[in-house]
Amino acid sequence: MTQQREFPNWNNLYQERQVETMPWYNPDLDVDLEQALTKLKINSGTVLDLGTGPGTQAIALAKKGFRATGTDISEAAITQAESKAKEEGLDITFRQDDIFHSHLNQEFDFVFDRGCFHVFHPDLRQDYVRIVHNLIKPKGYLFLKCFSHLETREEGPYRFTPEEIKKNFGDRFNVLSIHETVYQGTLDPLPKALFSILEII
Repeated sequence: MTQQREFPNWNNLYQERQVETMPWYNPDLDVDLEQALTKLKINSGTVLDLGTGPGTQAIALAKKGFRATGTDISEAAITQAESKAKEEGLDITFRQDDIFHSHLNQEFDFVFDRGCFHVFHPDLRQDYVRIVHNLIKPKGYLFLKCFSHLETREEGPYRFTPEEIKKNFGDRFNVLSIHETVYQGTLDPLPKALFSILEII
């Protein structure tokens, strides 16, 4: 049985801490996502950055010409992301949204999840898969980054094996690849992660 993990109040966290000190803060486009987009020859289209936090990934994607939307459950995070995008002169849609009670009413060419899925209780995972599937256009992609079972820290999100990713997503997605990687951020050493490329069935 999976041990239930505890997580902070995300809104309070973004109100109380500088985003640059957060473990997942990475001002650059996630290297695994960048490599996947290059491999798949995806250089335009609509993207949802799910759990956008400080908005760094949505901002990096917008700079590459994608039409980016960023959502987060934390209103404080969204406010900060909007401010940063405005400073950069970028047209990005940011909105406070709970993926399990989402108000999104469009489909995207791809969704990038760099830290949402792995904080949800196991009972919610199939709901997540169904909802995210419905947010992606036919033949579109989910790029998923989550903690790997190889990560040895006590704290932090739920961990996954490649087999668990396939089991959770295999009914609605073709699992094109899963590889071991790390979370670029502020922790040392960088946490071990899995990066998955999942295509809508």
